[in-house]
Amino acid sequence: MYWYLTPLSLLYGLIVVIRNKFFDWGWIESKKFSIPVISVGNISVGGTGKTPHIEYLINLLIKNHSITTISRGYGRKTKGFVEVEPKSIARDVGDEPLQIKCKFNNTTVIVDEKRVHAIEKLINDNRVSDVILLDDAYQHRHVKPGLNILLIDYNRLITKDFMMPVGRLREPAYNSDRADVVIVTKCPSDMSIMDIGIMQKELNLFPYQRLFFSTFKYNNLNPVFGNQIDYKSIEDLKDISVLVVTGIANPKPLYNKLEQINAKLTKLTFSDHHEFTKSDLNKVVNNYEAIKDKNKVIVCTEKDAVRLKTSNVPDSLVKLPIYSLPIEVTFLNSEELDFNEVINNYINSNRAINL
Repeated sequence: MYWYLTPLSLLYGLIVVIRNKFFDWGWIESKKFSIPVISVGNISVGGTGKTPHIEYLINLLIKNHSITTISRGYGRKTKGFVEVEPKSIARDVGDEPLQIKCKFNNTTVIVDEKRVHAIEKLINDNRVSDVILLDDAYQHRHVKPGLNILLIDYNRLITKDFMMPVGRLREPAYNSDRADVVIVTKCPSDMSIMDIGIMQKELNLFPYQRLFFSTFKYNNLNPVFGNQIDYKSIEDLKDISVLVVTGIANPKPLYNKLEQINAKLTKLTFSDHHEFTKSDLNKVVNNYEAIKDKNKVIVCTEKDAVRLKTSNVPDSLVKLPIYSLPIEVTFLNSEELDFNEVINNYINSNRAINL
């Protein structure tokens, strides 16, 4: 902890509190729309799993609903309203929106730092979907979602954290009261009932809030370039030398998973949303070639793969065996049906009111 930054943390916290009060009192407008709007966000800086949870919602709803996801497109070099296409590049639309579009081509994906403007433009253009998913919008209070989902990292509870820059909180932990649904993410898959009870007591939610616990499941490996098929599941990497290339907020869960299957790791770590340069890509090649093992492979996350594929990739990297490792959200203790019911009930009741 950087305790010497406490004065800055107090000043930042005061500004955030005043801003939220202005929204609470109606001095700054928070616009509500007549269509179902679900927000997924967090209070703390860093990865809590927003994109995998957005993808879970898309998988849940896409069979029966048209869906639009709206994000600010963190890290993009463009401004304003931009529709994401499969051929877009990450620097123009952001890596996470592009990842979503590539996985769900039938979903409309929009980036716009002003979510109200994005929704109003879709309405004016007569392109409104059945459901709008707002990515990373817990602090973006200009839109009032019909259902507000707050994600909390199991490994860094907001009740034990501090305001930026001393800690990683974007706003005070008590502002979790705006959430209708709270999901504790990245939980151990074998989390005990006792641990769940301790967590429930620690968070001390209000009666109107629903609490769920989720974890990540690793799916089959996907080749980033070409048609390499030497490795399919993560278990195939047992005893293999793996160069792990990551540009995400917290790569530790990925490291831990690979170490659990006894993969021999070499780690090449970049900052979150890092835009790979030619020098970076050559560094990947050099690190791979430096591994003195015949059986070796490169592994990255889906988000990294999106940025690798849209960079000026040298042929020397394209020819290497490089795979992305997708993750999927699963709920603990058979909570999936209850969570799905909350989502479907909200959408159905909202649609019924508007008919």
